Amino acid sequence: MDMSAIERRLIAAIQDGLPLEARPYEAIGRAIGLSEDEVIARIRILCEQGVIGRFGLVLSHRGLGYRANAMVVWDIPDERVGAVGEALAALPYVTLCYRRPRCLPDWPYNLFCMIHGRDRSTVESLVEDAAREAGTEAYPRALLFSTRQFKQRGARYARPGPAGES
Repeated sequence: MDMSAIERRLIAAIQDGLPLEARPYEAIGRAIGLSEDEVIARIRILCEQGVIGRFGLVLSHRGLGYRANAMVVWDIPDERVGAVGEALAALPYVTLCYRRPRCLPDWPYNLFCMIHGRDRSTVESLVEDAAREAGTEAYPRALLFSTRQFKQRGARYARPGPAGES
């Protein structure tokens, strides 16, 4: 897609995150010469056209007090993995859920989900609850707790040019 100068400025304005204020789209619009409604409409169009692949939130879990973060890996029969994944993803405490190929013989797991908690025992309890809710009690799983936090950031779509222009 051939983007206009205003679309390039919009992408550059949002790629490092939205401003933390009551009307972030209005603030972005003021900075690049659009109305709040125009900013929202253009972001929607860029998402629909696939120019922006994902538009979401990146949180610092530890900054919010969630010190126990575990990737739960499951070995689910292939014919059930879709339904189990949907059931896990629907749980309010599961923040990510996705399927990956197994790497046999060393890695038998094909379904991954992330669960955050303030302490390990809370996460372990949530994993037991998730297994009951999704009907996976009988399937092998492992909890992989994070030991450190890496910098998280969203995708980069535009590089600023001279004097902040794109």
